[in-house]
Amino acid sequence: MSAISLIARDELRLMRRNRVAVVAFALLVLLTLAAAFISWSHQRSIAETRARFQTQAAEAFQSQPDRHPHRMVHYGNFIFRPLGPLAAFDPGVDAFTGNSMFLEGHRQNTANFGDVRQSSLLIRFGQLTPAFVLQVIAPLLLIFLGYGAVARERERGTLRQMLVQGVSARQLVTGKLLALAAVAALIGLPAMIAFLLIAGQPGALAGPMAVIALGYAAYLALWAVIVILVSALMRRGRDALLALLALWAVLVILVPRVAPDIAAKAHALPTRLETDIAIQEDLRRLGDSHNPDDPFFTAFKQKMLRQYGVSRVEDLPVNYKGLLALEGEKLTSRLFDDYADRSYAIQSAQSGLMNGFGLISPTVALRRLSMAAAGTDLDGHRRFLEQAEAYRFAMVQQLNQLQADAVTYADDVAQDAGADARKRISAHNWHVVPEFRFQPAPASDLLRASLPGLLLLLVWLAIAALALIPIARHVQKARR
Repeated sequence: MSAISLIARDELRLMRRNRVAVVAFALLVLLTLAAAFISWSHQRSIAETRARFQTQAAEAFQSQPDRHPHRMVHYGNFIFRPLGPLAAFDPGVDAFTGNSMFLEGHRQNTANFGDVRQSSLLIRFGQLTPAFVLQVIAPLLLIFLGYGAVARERERGTLRQMLVQGVSARQLVTGKLLALAAVAALIGLPAMIAFLLIAGQPGALAGPMAVIALGYAAYLALWAVIVILVSALMRRGRDALLALLALWAVLVILVPRVAPDIAAKAHALPTRLETDIAIQEDLRRLGDSHNPDDPFFTAFKQKMLRQYGVSRVEDLPVNYKGLLALEGEKLTSRLFDDYADRSYAIQSAQSGLMNGFGLISPTVALRRLSMAAAGTDLDGHRRFLEQAEAYRFAMVQQLNQLQADAVTYADDVAQDAGADARKRISAHNWHVVPEFRFQPAPASDLLRASLPGLLLLLVWLAIAALALIPIARHVQKARR
């Protein structure tokens, strides 16, 4: 048996004899399994609740009686964002962004009812998920198990003896690293088993799953290397422990928490109230489709009269008020899209700056990879918002077209007692409005979004592994 294997086996034997280490390892395994079960149950409950509410909203919309089509435009509809199968492993920004939207004419509403707004402040620290356990708790356990791997040998005086007996510092460091890497693999194994069980649902994609598994394996391997590096640099185990705890606090807790605040300060996002005020000001300049004397829509009326070859709106073959509604919604939706694009640009700048902190903290890089591959990052939320807006516009325009085709202009402007009944169209028309169907991102998009985070993690791991070479030389000097 080689010296490296003997050193690794001896280190593992010492860890097994450490009751505190064994209990901590067992607790982490139980915590991981509990996190997986809780996260899976929570996801199932959320998915069932959203599906039930979506069904109720669709039934409420379709069960409306005979009405004027524009009444249905203002009645609106609710839609809910379904969760992907990997959201149970890493829910990402879903708890913060909201999961339901009310769609109506002339307005572009925001997503509501995020878990953070309805739960305790503890959820802001981190949800108990397998991803959270691996990102935050697992490195801490590796620190407590391996902080004295090399420092202990120096502190007890056995390091010099081993080097004198012919064991090279490189063999010593490699053996200690192999032992800690084996423990890291055992730590990650329950989470990966839970990950496979969670992902074994319809819609799970093999490519993103492989990237997530590779990313977390690289992350745990990186922390194993970091622990051995610091342990080899310090003369006493206590100093190594304090240095590693400080490093963990900065890389895992501080930087990921500070990065969003710095990004928000650097690229300030207007509040919803500021955006609504700006939109209303632009809408007033744009024109009011409900006002027949509005200058812009007066020009639109002349255009329609020329197009159909008539001199009065009463002679148009379609309902002019329906044409006004179609044109007005087209203009306002274009304005909404413009403001949405500005908001997305600012949020993308924030995300880009925050992702740049992955150069400082591997935890930031891992979170970027994990959320992107799971489809629970900001891009996934934006995909929901864009599909929701496309559905809203199509639904409203379908109803506006019904006003143009199924309601006559004479009835629409009439004020007599029977006009209200004549304006109404059959409730069957609400049944032909399609239901909202969210289309998740394909595997290629998820992979493309997660690769930068994976690459950054691998660079971290490569740099840390290369740092072992000069550290081994430093340890070798203890022989002198």
